[in-house]
Amino acid sequence: MFGKQLAELRNKLGISQYELAARMKLSRGQIANYEQGTREPDFNTLIALADFFEVSLDNLLGREWSATKATNESANITYLDGSKEELTEEEVVYLKGSLHLLRQYDIQMKKKL
Repeated sequence: MFGKQLAELRNKLGISQYELAARMKLSRGQIANYEQGTREPDFNTLIALADFFEVSLDNLLGREWSATKATNESANITYLDGSKEELTEEEVVYLKGSLHLLRQYDIQMKKKL
């Protein structure tokens, strides 16, 4: 998955393997091996590539995560003061409303400054 994502990001920028290799101080062969999946970069190289393409490591590695993918079972779980809490639907609605009011109050207070 990483190799495909690397090639896709490189192609989006319209640069060759040679150009990416030069910018990253790697060989063209290393870039080709990464894209073909025959080799994997070390952590420092992964971080440098993510920084270069301005993407997260998850994105670079082809991982996708979304809150909407959470299962119904874990959808109403939160962590308060480090402890895991499972909330009822009523509690979720109440907390969302309270959070909305708090944010609105914060906006009003900032306008007064």
